[in-house]
Amino acid sequence: MRIAALYDIHGNLPALEAVLADVERAGVDEIVWGGDVAAGPMPVETLARMRAVGGRFVSGNADRQMVEDFDAGRQPSDSDDEMMRTMLWAVARIDRADRDYLAAFEPTVSLQVDGLGPVLFCHGSPRSDEEKITRATPPERLAPMVEGVAERVVVCGHTHQQFDLRAGDHRVVNAGSVGMPYEGDAAAFWLLLGPDAELRRTAYDIPAAVATMRGTGMPDVDRILLQESLIEPVDPDWVTRYFETGVPPSDQPPTKGVRPLYVSVVRSGVRSSGSASSISLVKMRSPRL
Repeated sequence: MRIAALYDIHGNLPALEAVLADVERAGVDEIVWGGDVAAGPMPVETLARMRAVGGRFVSGNADRQMVEDFDAGRQPSDSDDEMMRTMLWAVARIDRADRDYLAAFEPTVSLQVDGLGPVLFCHGSPRSDEEKITRATPPERLAPMVEGVAERVVVCGHTHQQFDLRAGDHRVVNAGSVGMPYEGDAAAFWLLLGPDAELRRTAYDIPAAVATMRGTGMPDVDRILLQESLIEPVDPDWVTRYFETGVPPSDQPPTKGVRPLYVSVVRSGVRSSGSASSISLVKMRSPRL
């Protein structure tokens, strides 16, 4: 079996359409959707496209949070936090059928792949949809995350950067992000499996896609979702260091025309503030992305 792993779409339907065209040309037998699919500018349209295509579905932290927010009846006006308002805007767009579809996603999926044997698909790590594995994760930190996993190949996402790592007998491959990559390159990234693991890049019309997503009316869509990934791609090494340590590197990420923001980070009810790139508004403020 040959499989396409599509992760972290984040409601970027133009990117998804471009990737699906490449997937069709590759002639795969199955698609695994790796989570964080709808938290973005075009949630309803993205879910409708996924339903039409079919496949296996892994739950991401943002998918899980959308279900929780839907069930709690949270609205954008309930929060004075700009990121929360943006994410709750997406939640307010989905209906009960969309909610139930997201809620049915699996924590992990295991499939047999030609040339690779059994492969485990997860979102963050096999033990948590929020755990971050990065290009810089050393084997000694990675090993406990895959301890006890029978499959020797693990596919993950969550950090929006492709990589291929080893930890003992395990191979851990990040599929990258279809809709919001941190690769220093404005494109869509995904993974083709069988007979090996092939990291793929799909080019598409970025200006047209950005205009389409701006046109949805999602608040702060540029700053929250598009700026560092598609408009002025941030230095991927800076992002890797940030995700691996949880602390913004002292040097600011080299991007064109993007000024650091003074942000308040809210996590587990504790508020702190400091100088950081707006990236901290996106991936470092879980659980919504």
